[in-house]
Amino acid sequence: MKNKISKVVKDTNTFLKIFLKKQKRSDLMAPIKYSLLPGGKKIRTKLLVDIGKIFSIKYKTLIQVGAAVECIHAYSLIHDDLPCMDDDDLRRGKLSTHKKFGESTAILAGNSLLTIGFEILSSKQLKISNNIKNKLINLISICAGHSGVAGGQMLDLRYEKKKVSFQKVIDMQRKKTGMLFQFCCLAPVIISKKNKYHTKFSKIGSDIGLLFQIVDDLIDHKGNTKKVGKKTKKDKKKGKATLISLLGYQNTINYSYKLKNKISNLLKSFGNRAEDVNETINYVLFRSK
Repeated sequence: MKNKISKVVKDTNTFLKIFLKKQKRSDLMAPIKYSLLPGGKKIRTKLLVDIGKIFSIKYKTLIQVGAAVECIHAYSLIHDDLPCMDDDDLRRGKLSTHKKFGESTAILAGNSLLTIGFEILSSKQLKISNNIKNKLINLISICAGHSGVAGGQMLDLRYEKKKVSFQKVIDMQRKKTGMLFQFCCLAPVIISKKNKYHTKFSKIGSDIGLLFQIVDDLIDHKGNTKKVGKKTKKDKKKGKATLISLLGYQNTINYSYKLKNKISNLLKSFGNRAEDVNETINYVLFRSK
């Protein structure tokens, strides 16, 4: 599994380096590269590649689409770390972007990464029809915006130190984290034009994203800052609304196993073609171990 992830990381970073090299010179390029290229396991792109395998999509196409996702993910991390948001000094084992370059530069670098994601998806380098490109851009816009990542982050901040229901926590985490995973599972469906699978892979993607966030919360609860690469045990201090705060640590672990089994059942009909996806889901679940 580590070799497969390493290949995706290498190929995604190679594409991004070449793509960024062709951009006009800018003072923002240093913080953009700092936030985007080193560190990170590119799990979203790995998942996109895995689902793409089910639908026989070209690997090169999937890496390019994944690169756009990674830009938008990096943008969200930069903004999440800001003092007015989660106020985190560390990310991926090094200083967060605003600590390294200053707040204003970090905001502008984040904004730039968001637009670079759209630029990649609309580029002539991506060898798919303009109609499919438009569908991908429309979907990722929804996933990244007020009804997705940005909206989920707002709810995350709003729910701090408040008593929040189980369903509200789930809905918030599906937006904040699940929506980009949902895009990664739906993009191959859109590219292959297998529209009958849209609902199924929308559910699969949302569930994988939720699982990822739950495990992230478990890691924060018990993880070591040095090992994880970012500050841990901060959710409890800030009064974050998590399943752990509602169910307790062990019950949250139990819930994560049930969720993983639900995802695996949704993938059963694809047999061996879903082998890599299931492997990635297991990695997501056990990555703290």
